[in-house]
Amino acid sequence: MSAATTRSRTPDRLCAEAVDLARAAAEEAAAPGVVGEHEGMVSEGDRVVTHFFGCRELGYRGWRWAVTVARASRAKIVTVDEVVLLPGPDAVLAPEWVPWSERLRPGDLGPGDLLPTEADDPRLEPGYTGADEPPPNSVLTEDLAELTDAEDAEVTGGSPAEQTVTPSRGSITAVAEELGMRRARVLSRYGLHSAADRWEEAFGPKTPMAQAAPASCESCGFLVPIGGSLGQAFGVCANEFSPADGRVVSLAYGCGGHSEAAVMPKPPQPAPPVIDETRVDPFPLRPSPDSGSVPATEDASSAELGHS
Repeated sequence: MSAATTRSRTPDRLCAEAVDLARAAAEEAAAPGVVGEHEGMVSEGDRVVTHFFGCRELGYRGWRWAVTVARASRAKIVTVDEVVLLPGPDAVLAPEWVPWSERLRPGDLGPGDLLPTEADDPRLEPGYTGADEPPPNSVLTEDLAELTDAEDAEVTGGSPAEQTVTPSRGSITAVAEELGMRRARVLSRYGLHSAADRWEEAFGPKTPMAQAAPASCESCGFLVPIGGSLGQAFGVCANEFSPADGRVVSLAYGCGGHSEAAVMPKPPQPAPPVIDETRVDPFPLRPSPDSGSVPATEDASSAELGHS
């Protein structure tokens, strides 16, 4: 260890004794009454010492006022170098800043918001490459090779810089673009795998609803087929009473709203009334004399009952 290193670790005596000077500098820079007790010092180098004072400012728990003092060689006067507010070992700090692209979550996009995609987005690949070029499985950079391996996606190498962004005039790609038959980028093999995994997790055969369903969506009349390679395993539910209405569902998914699981029987219809219109049923205006329970002719027994 050199002598210079030893001297830098040993606080200068005059700088170490300049506590009042450091406190006055801290109180001048801070608001009145927020500078606390002296909490120690540290040697920054030859004739350079930093004094720490507690901070009583609300919202700055654990922070300290750091006042650095120094003196010139062979000088007896100590001067203030700088005054700053620094976090201490147990200070309350703001969370680490995260880029907006990493903070986004599904459902965060609202009306009027724009979500730009990166040039090397692994979910996309060139939409039309022309007949003379084989369509790539994916456009990936080397940084995302481990990511695609973890997702079990079949991809090939290549970066967007190697792909033709602006087609040359007269090429098949340029003609297709003029006719409106070209999308700049389409889903790559990695993007297809990611979407399939996400849909399978939300509305797949392993969900509690599918486990209790009487049948799968593959045989349901409310399933709307979709095109492309994903149509071999997914469709869109069109049953308004299903929890997956309007969602992309796996063909192995199912719910209690299956069209053929429980067909409701028709309600029984009463037989039509039989009316004989060929005969007339007479209805007397007055009841018959012998229709009552008491005979019309009085006898001794009925007279005793008091009937008239």
